[in-house]
Amino acid sequence: MKAFVIGRVWMVTLCMGVMIMAGWATIALSGSKNSALKGISPEKVADYVHSIIEADRTVYTTHVVNRMKEKNIVPTDEHWEQNNALPLPAQFLQRAGRLVAERGSGIRYRLISLWPIYRRNGPATEFERDGLKAVASNPAKPHSGIVKSGKKQYFQAIYPDRAVVQACVDCHNSHPLSPKRDFALDDVMGGIVITIPLE
Repeated sequence: MKAFVIGRVWMVTLCMGVMIMAGWATIALSGSKNSALKGISPEKVADYVHSIIEADRTVYTTHVVNRMKEKNIVPTDEHWEQNNALPLPAQFLQRAGRLVAERGSGIRYRLISLWPIYRRNGPATEFERDGLKAVASNPAKPHSGIVKSGKKQYFQAIYPDRAVVQACVDCHNSHPLSPKRDFALDDVMGGIVITIPLE
């Protein structure tokens, strides 16, 4: 139970950090004359947001999930809500991304892959598919560009999502719905897509 509370604390911490960054990014991109942050490029904002997401997820994965598993305190489970377990790191990121989207800042992020366990986590557009291929072949550089949805324009950046611990590899390689079963530690397993509205 104590580990479950720790997991909840990390989830709240991640969500708060991303919401603060999302609010800050919205102000920076709004072009307000009174804003000291005016003129920050969407590329830079996406880099900032990604840094927070990546750091929080890595801390959650290595210091909460891995630690609780090694000490046999609380397991992770795909059906964590029903089984009183910790959410998988991918679920942690997806849940936080939905929470940020619900806050209305306009910034969205999610985890996608060319080899998703669930179809909903695959690329939704050709831009996302091309971006996943680009970061798989060159993980040192995010794939980014301007995309349109209706009359609105968005800056979108796709960052590589690596297997940071063996548990990520084991989960994907053994899941019955996984289309790829030969991942290794530090492989690019997919991408984190960050979408920022442009005025």
